[in-house]
Amino acid sequence: MSPLPLILASSSPRRLTLLQQVGIEPTRVLSPAIDETPARGELPRPYAERMARAKAAAVISDDHLVLAADTVVAAGRRILPKAENADEVSACLHLLSGRRHRVLTAIALAAPGQNVQLRLVESVVTFNRLTEAQIAGYVDTNEGVGKAGGYAINGHAASFIRFLSGSYSGVVGLPLFETAQLLRSHGWQVP
Repeated sequence: MSPLPLILASSSPRRLTLLQQVGIEPTRVLSPAIDETPARGELPRPYAERMARAKAAAVISDDHLVLAADTVVAAGRRILPKAENADEVSACLHLLSGRRHRVLTAIALAAPGQNVQLRLVESVVTFNRLTEAQIAGYVDTNEGVGKAGGYAINGHAASFIRFLSGSYSGVVGLPLFETAQLLRSHGWQVP
């Protein structure tokens, strides 16, 4: 019996690339239209889990598995924004400079007629102390716009990372080990 086909509920090209890296090709990629505003006082972990569930629910299917994820960069109890412009990228980098922060990625897998399976992967990242020139140079790349915490670890910001503990792919946006385990439990042959 063949496994159900897969829908990736994400507008992130990085998530699709990560899946393809381990030989997983979704049948469709749909961008879930949800409000991603954190609730007042919402903490990073529950927020990431709520967003992953909401994204999966937004594209639920009767004949496909639906995989959704959400990545949150947290400085203490504070949820950093998905930077929308250069000023927000700069503000995030100033805050993260020389500091340890957490990156939480929640993944949700919805199968027809079953409860949503949820996994949360937490990684710890430490940035080197950044100079104003480094921050300005990174902002000029425009790479941090649209990224949680205003940076992409798989891009130029890799040179800022002094320490990483956890899942590199989780920091990029999709923890592959946990994703593969979930898909295997639904009959997918993941290398």
